[in-house]
Parts: sequence; C-alpha cells; structure tokens
Amino acid sequence: MTRDELKQAANSLPTEPGVYLMKDASDTVIYVGKAKKLKNRVSQYFQDTASHTAKTRRMVSLVDHFETIRAASEFEALVLECSLIKHYMPKYNILLKDDKGYPYLRLDLRESYPKITLANRVKDDGATYFGPYGSRGRSQQVIQTIQTVFRLPSCNKKFPRDIGKERPCLNYHMQQCDGFCRPEMPQMEYRRRMEQAKQLLEGKQKPLCEALRAQMEEASERLDFEYAAQYRDRLRAIEALGQRQLVTAGSMADTDVIGWFETEAKACFAVLHFIGGNLMDKDYELLPLPEDREEALSSLVKQYYLARKAAPKRILLPFAMEDAELFSQLLQEQLEVKARISVPDRGDNKRLTDLACQNAKEEAERATTAAERLSGTLTLLQGMLCLPEYPRRLEAYDISNIAGTDIVASMTVFVNGKPKKSDYKRFKLENMEDQDDYASMRQVLCRRFCRYLDGDKGFEERPDALLIDGGAVHAQTVKDALALMGIELPIFGMVKDNRHRTRALVTPEGAEIGIQAVPAVFAFIGRIQEETHRFAITYHRQLRSRRVKGSQLDEIPGVGEKRRLALLKHFKSVTAVKSASVEELREAVPASTAQAVYEYFHKQG
Repeated sequence: MTRDELKQAANSLPTEPGVYLMKDASDTVIYVGKAKKLKNRVSQYFQDTASHTAKTRRMVSLVDHFETIRAASEFEALVLECSLIKHYMPKYNILLKDDKGYPYLRLDLRESYPKITLANRVKDDGATYFGPYGSRGRSQQVIQTIQTVFRLPSCNKKFPRDIGKERPCLNYHMQQCDGFCRPEMPQMEYRRRMEQAKQLLEGKQKPLCEALRAQMEEASERLDFEYAAQYRDRLRAIEALGQRQLVTAGSMADTDVIGWFETEAKACFAVLHFIGGNLMDKDYELLPLPEDREEALSSLVKQYYLARKAAPKRILLPFAMEDAELFSQLLQEQLEVKARISVPDRGDNKRLTDLACQNAKEEAERATTAAERLSGTLTLLQGMLCLPEYPRRLEAYDISNIAGTDIVASMTVFVNGKPKKSDYKRFKLENMEDQDDYASMRQVLCRRFCRYLDGDKGFEERPDALLIDGGAVHAQTVKDALALMGIELPIFGMVKDNRHRTRALVTPEGAEIGIQAVPAVFAFIGRIQEETHRFAITYHRQLRSRRVKGSQLDEIPGVGEKRRLALLKHFKSVTAVKSASVEELREAVPASTAQAVYEYFHKQG
C-alpha cells in the first residue's frame, strides 16, 4: 500500500479500543501496539512524519500494510497486546533479550524418596513448585545449596532401588552427604530433611531454625553429641545462607523496586527484590538506547512479570508507567497477585528507587565503551537535529579579530565524534577592512567549498553538517552562499549563553534546538565550540604577534620572512637595525637588502 492508501485506511478505522499490527512487504509483523481509539492512534503514524522519532520514521518507512483487532475494553486490548508481543517478538517493540521461559524447582513429597528437580513449567500434578528462577544455572545453584546444607544425595543413584547395592560414594567420605544409600539410614530422616528443604524454599527460615535448634538441644540432653553436632552444623549453614541464595525473581519478594538509567548508547532496566525490608537479589537487563523511556519501561515491566508468572505485592517505579492500573488488574487476574504499582516522590520509598537507579547506572556505564558513548551521542544528535544522515563528519567555523584587524577564521573537523586535526584549516580573510562577521563567514565558506567543487586535496570530503559560531543570521548567510554554488547542507548556528557556552543550536530559519537537557550532546557541542574558538584565536594571535614584532621590517621592499628573522637574530631588536650602518647590515643580509634597509630608515628619519 502507498502512503496515501495507508493514511486512508487508518482514517477509516473505528474510534474504539484495540490492537494494531504493523507489517512489512513480506507480511512480517514489525510492531504491535495498543490504542484507546484505533483511528486516532494509527492515523498518527501516517501524518507528518517530521514529528516522529528516528526509530518511528524507520518503522513507518517499512510498513506495507497493517491489521487491527478490536477489543471490548482497554483492559482487553492490554491483554491482547502482551500476548501478541510475546508471540511475534516484533523488531520495533522493546523486548527483553531473555524471554524464553524461566525454570521452576519441583518437589513431590508423595514420593517415597522425593528429589528436587528442574521443571520448565508448572503442571497440575500435585507436586509443589518453587520459582520461577532467573536462569537454569541459577536454579542448579539453588539445588546444590539445598543438597549441601541438608547433606542430601547429589549422585545419580535411584532410591530405594540402589540402597545397599554399592559402597557409599566419595561425597559421603568427604562429609558432603550422609550416605542415604546405606541400609542403616532411615527413610524418615530423608523425608524429614526434604520437608525442611521445602520450608527453606518457601522462605520459612525462622521456624526452620527454631525447630533445628530444639532438635540440637534435645540431642545434647540425651548426650548424643554426634547428632547434636550435625544439627548445629546444619543450623549454622542455614543461618549463614539466609534467603539470599534462594530468593526467586518475584515469587518470594514482597517488594520489587525498578531502576532505570541511560548512557549515550545503552539503557539498563534493573529490578531489586526485597523481602521483609532486606535487599535479597538483583536482576538487570541491558538494551539499546530507546527513544521513549516511558514506553520502554512499560513494555519491560509487563514482559518481566508475565514471563516469570510471578509478581510481588508491591512494585515501585522510578517514573510513571503507562497502563499501571490496567497492568495491576492483569496481574491479579492471571497470577492471583494484587500488586500495588506506584511512583514514590519522597521518603524511604523514593530512596529505594534512587538506589535501584544507581544500580542501573553502574551496570549501564560498566557495559558502555568510550566508542559506544561517542556513537550514541552522535545518534542522539542526529535525532535532535533530524539529520538525514548519521553525522560522521562535522565541520565547525569561527571568526576571530580585534577591532577589524588580522581577521582570521578556523575550520575544525570532527569525524565519528573525534577531532581530526589533519583536516583542520585556517583562513586569513582577504579585502576585509572593517569587522563584518557575516561577510567574513560568507568568504570563508565560499573559499572552502569552491575548493571542494574543484576537488582540491584536503577539501574533497563533504561534511554531513556545518556548525557555525553565531546565530540564525550567520547560519542563513552561509546557507545563501552555498545555495549560489548549488550546495545544500544541514547548517546550524551555535548560540552561546552568558558564560560563552553553546546552549542551543539554531537553524537558518531561526528555530532553536535546546541541547542543555541532554548532557552528552551539550558536552559534545561544547567541546566542538571550544576547540574551534581555540584554533581561531591561536592563529589570530600568531598573526598579530608577527605583525607587531616585525611591522616596520615587513614594509621594506625585498625583506621577507627569512631576511626579517636574520636581521632580528643578528641585531636583537628593530631599534638596533635602525642605527646600524650599511657595513654592519651586510653582516646579516646580502648587500642589496642591506642598502634597502639602510635607505628605508634614513629616509624615514
């Protein structure tokens, strides 16, 4: 379908809640969204795309057709949206990387010798399931911890089939297992320990410790010190273990605190799990920098809890989540958990969200390289300026002079965010008697791009954007000058604040783009502005110093740079040159030059 056909189809949709599926030419679903009013939401995609983010523009450019599913309510649309995103995993939706299901621990105490095993899903088979846990490796660690604490078998023997058939394995001799494969070990002791393991998995550490302490004291009173020592060791292991290694992703936690942080290139979604006010575990997910953090957070929270099929009683967010009330209702219906979702703005809860965001920051910064930061900054800049191309090569220009004398200009070049000093250029303005920044900038850009059109070495590369020191009029002056040469480039003026820092970029038409709200871009443009100004002022000072030091000598016919330096090196000052005889001058320069210098100063006298 053409863009007009898509727009027409969107305008014919009903103003009712539902879900829309954007598809490309191969009929692949590339985006799934929910709408309170289908017509209003879908038609926005095919209106003026200039207002869209770069990611949305890319997605819309690939849309060949779309489908919609009407829903009876906004809640039903939310349920359907979550289901379709999980099914299609669309390219342009924010997705958790690990969304393939999470393992559970299964324990069936009806068996004569029950064992804790891994299970991919909960079945209605009468067994008890714990979890879900974050990964299979993490689940195996929990099983190993249980086996170590209660000295249960970790071998492949099957009970009661293998009892008494072989000698106990090495684990028994290393005192890591009590050897339940021995005939003298009672089955009831095995079951007692499995029931204690179940208590620990359920988070009932306190009553379990009290029971073990009572058993230890009872054994001690009977003078059965060997059993008392075993109970003591088990008690110490459980107390040392606590719940830290056994907490599951949301099933045991009573509070989850969500954190969010963005670097120039990555974002981090972090979840801190709290039990009884104590921090027990952390999950986090790194993802490419999204263009809408509210949409990203909403999508990730939904996927996180629905995929794990578990949620806490309370979820604290760093900022507002779309459809928070509807999602809370969905958790209650699907998981039978009445989760309260809120955004704290003060007190202890606010400090918890700050802690979660700090954790997210640490993970995001640890995973972001310097190159990724620069690339992310340039991508942000491209989106803010609506540049058609990634700004690989940026050129910046500045004019420097004092009272209209020694007017110079600098051109600095930044390639992939780094200064490329070999491409820097400096210009000495010609036929400029008075200070005129607009005329100066016009001359500099004409000279630079005339040489570009001629293919001169060092000028042959075309920049992706120009940054001009000045405001909208400066930018418009450059735009007009380039238009006369048939060159069209994105041009922006660098507008400074009262501290001489670039606070905004401005188009030739006068539209300001604020950059102070985006620290990475603000710092990057500031570095460009400072470097361009430094390069210009350095050249201006060189010319001024040269003019001041050798002004009179430079006016003498036949005295160039080489002769002037020779005279100053020999006589040390212009005053000494003035008072020297022709014979003395010949000691420093050729006879003709010496005669010209002598006659110049004596005629002047």
